[in-house]
Amino acid sequence: MHRVYQAQNPIDAHLVKHALEAEGIPAFVLGEALMGGVGELLADGFIEVRVPDAFCNQALALLRELPLTGRIEAEADTATDASEWLKA
Repeated sequence: MHRVYQAQNPIDAHLVKHALEAEGIPAFVLGEALMGGVGELLADGFIEVRVPDAFCNQALALLRELPLTGRIEAEADTATDASEWLKA
């Protein structure tokens, strides 16, 4: 799984997720549960949209065409590959 978008808020994340799914790209929102910690956690950068490895380039190309307010990843984010953080 690769992070393709870092959302400003849960609504932003779900709009991106639905745009990707409308094009046949499976997408997942992570970090929503951390909204309850706002005030104790940094209030930015923990809600993200991820897609399976095989769809990463297609997803990034689509996101670059949309008028988004969050951060689109510049390229496939191999450092946050799920296999890496699951080992910890």
